[in-house]
Amino acid sequence: MDSLLSQLRATAEPTRLRLLALCARGAFCVTELCAVLGQSQPRLSRHLKLLTEAGLLERLPEGSNVYFQVPAQADLVRVILARLPEEEPVLQADRRQAARIAAERARAASDVFQREGMDWDELRALDLDATAIEAALLAALPARIEALLDIGTGTGRLLELLASRTGRALGVDASREMLALARARLSERGLAESCTVRQADMYRLPLGDRGFDAVTLQMVLHYAEDPAAALAEAARVLRPGGVLLVADLAPHGVAEVLSRFAHRWPGFDDAALAGWLGQAGCALAARHDIPGRLPVRVWRAEKLPADALTHA
Repeated sequence: MDSLLSQLRATAEPTRLRLLALCARGAFCVTELCAVLGQSQPRLSRHLKLLTEAGLLERLPEGSNVYFQVPAQADLVRVILARLPEEEPVLQADRRQAARIAAERARAASDVFQREGMDWDELRALDLDATAIEAALLAALPARIEALLDIGTGTGRLLELLASRTGRALGVDASREMLALARARLSERGLAESCTVRQADMYRLPLGDRGFDAVTLQMVLHYAEDPAAALAEAARVLRPGGVLLVADLAPHGVAEVLSRFAHRWPGFDDAALAGWLGQAGCALAARHDIPGRLPVRVWRAEKLPADALTHA
């Protein structure tokens, strides 16, 4: 009862309701929220602290910034926001300002990549068949996924493709620039409420055990210093019976790729993947090959139940 009363008191203030309405639509940092609401940072910081302590917002540190969003389990927030009229002028104005900020994010992110010469679309840079790879990923995943985690989400393309099939989707990436592009993509397509992103290290995911029904790693593993550790961490957050999907290069002899694109591995064979997955408590269930100068393979594995591991 005390927790519920604390949450109800936290929402009973106009500015805090506006903050919840914004952060339910996507993640925003303090400076962005100040720009939307037209209030000072010290004032908003106090409101954000109270909402966070009440469990109505979560803090997502990302470099020098901290983003705020409504956590997936904050059902009370969604019940309250559902009673707010969509035509409320103040909330409409907030939404317009938030859309403007999202557009500015996209421009800033694009400028960074153009200025630094970073080709963030690796599938295109490697001349891979993106359409075939995406089709194989979609076919290998369940028709309905309540909770999806995309490790190394990049620009959030896979989150966008799977949005209609997921209850909630989270993308993690180590690059702030990539995350800026992902947030802009998801916001522009109206997906920022159900699809969120945050900065994270794939070896130390800031997530609890067994919280996801499916975990994907698309063109990520060839950058890993320790692929076995990355797969073990992915399996840790996967529920028993859940799907772990890896899309990456099969063995190839193109030496230029390793030097030009800083790949750590020249592709992976089935034996290596099966061994690492087995150590992580998963069983390789299927694979799909996509031929080309650089062959791509999609591996589908399933998390074994605890009793199967005990008897193994």
